[in-house]
Amino acid sequence: MKKTALITGTTSGIGKSFANKLACEGYDLVLVSRDEQKLTAQANNLSNEYGIKVYTIPIDLLENRAAQKIFDLAQKMKLNIQILINNAGFNECGDFLKTDLQNEISMIQLHAVFTTEMMKLFLPGMIENKYGRILNLGSTGSFMPCPYNAVYAATKAYILFVSKGINAELKGTGVKITTLCPGATKTEFAQKAGINNTLLFNIFVMLPDRVAKVGYKALMKGKASVIVGLYNKLLVFSSKIMPSFILDACVKIMFMKR
Repeated sequence: MKKTALITGTTSGIGKSFANKLACEGYDLVLVSRDEQKLTAQANNLSNEYGIKVYTIPIDLLENRAAQKIFDLAQKMKLNIQILINNAGFNECGDFLKTDLQNEISMIQLHAVFTTEMMKLFLPGMIENKYGRILNLGSTGSFMPCPYNAVYAATKAYILFVSKGINAELKGTGVKITTLCPGATKTEFAQKAGINNTLLFNIFVMLPDRVAKVGYKALMKGKASVIVGLYNKLLVFSSKIMPSFILDACVKIMFMKR
């Protein structure tokens, strides 16, 4: 059976690195992103370089019934998805009283609701085939409350805990769910969120290829979750033992503009 992976948010950053990694491993790909022009160019490049089949689904993931539309198209193309990577995401960051409510609602929709819908739709086929891997993109923010990034961190905490809970339910099915938890990564993400000049994105910033490599390895091993990088592992460990008032102060400093 031909290996096929579906990845959301593939035209830049970690999603692009995952597409390259899976193409290198011989997977046919289903690339999902809203920029049709970039998506087509990416598909052509990957197909020519690796000799794989690449399908594209240009869609805004915030539109009504986006997950169902993606699933229906995959079914129509008779694709058997062995790997699902829910990578797409964005951030609305800053003082909660000043951030944009609609952007935060959209972020909750994309990170929490859309990810849940995608798992609900694609898991039955994986269970029927007795094999499947799902990777959901969490964050170091999945493990702690984050002042000035409160809603984002809460959505990533949801991703971590819903993924771990469902993964425990799937024991013995041959299907595993992994939550990948990177810290600051050198992508367009920080610039779009207006936090590229913060301390957080100026120390120990990882490259997306490294994050994807760690994520792929954990996914293949069926790990429930993985934190990328020693610094980020120490950060998460410290957050569990540090008094909350000290943790809050440290996080605030990380989001201060340089």
